[in-house]
Amino acid sequence: MSSIDIGCCGAHCRTCMAQAPGTCAGHRIGYDGGKRDIRRARCAIKVCCLETLGTSHTCADCPDCLTCETLQGMYAKDGYKYRKYKQSLEFIRAHGYERFLEAADEWKRAYGKLP
Repeated sequence: MSSIDIGCCGAHCRTCMAQAPGTCAGHRIGYDGGKRDIRRARCAIKVCCLETLGTSHTCADCPDCLTCETLQGMYAKDGYKYRKYKQSLEFIRAHGYERFLEAADEWKRAYGKLP
């Protein structure tokens, strides 16, 4: 299992409905090989994460995760999914990627219930 299925912000890409064929290129796909230019990405979280940590990491791997203004700004938005993405990164930090992906295996969307 790999962190490539997890967005920098904590979204679980493999189950995200937006990742249907032709609608989403994914959070990290193409940046490592140069097919996509990170400078053209619209997501500030993705830009920060990929430029700072590389394509095989999420914000959970960043030592500044808990104090990052960009990340915390997204989590402060009014919306259920933002709280769930935050929970996902907290779970990854505490238990690792493999356990997170096992827990998320049955999810029907980019977020769900964690143990």
